[in-house]
Amino acid sequence: MSNKVIHAIYNDDDVLMDAVKQTRAAHHHIEEVYTPFPVHGLDKAMGLAPTRIAIASFLYGLVGISVATAMMRYIMIVDWPQDIGGKPSFSYIENMPAFVPIMFELTVFFAAHLMVITFYMRSKLWPFKKAENPDVRTTDDHFLMEVGIHGNEEDMISFFKSTGAVEVKVIEKH
Repeated sequence: MSNKVIHAIYNDDDVLMDAVKQTRAAHHHIEEVYTPFPVHGLDKAMGLAPTRIAIASFLYGLVGISVATAMMRYIMIVDWPQDIGGKPSFSYIENMPAFVPIMFELTVFFAAHLMVITFYMRSKLWPFKKAENPDVRTTDDHFLMEVGIHGNEEDMISFFKSTGAVEVKVIEKH
């Protein structure tokens, strides 16, 4: 099934922000906005939900510290206890100050690597993926707003021209 979308191209980020606000006020559904650089406040203007990556990072850190604790207890207390610097090796709690750097490092390691993997999976980025950039100018100096067409196509085109779009195209999206 294919549907039509409007590609409204802008050459200024301030004009784009105003256009996004006008588009949302007119109750048009913005599919995506392509920009050559991050535009501060665009996600809020588009009405996107806040990111939950901080929650995921905290949970991944908990996994890291749990793995570190279990690994160190097994290796240094159960499997192969050693007398290092005269410290007793029969208790994890008595040795824990020496394990703090390892616990910190594994917490950061797990959080960072699992967040990267989550980002790539959530963004549907993987090796050999075909680029989804609809217009090459959005990598240089133009901004593109993709809006699904509902209602009268001609009215929507004139609406986007009135928002300051330099170019408005109707595209068949597959």
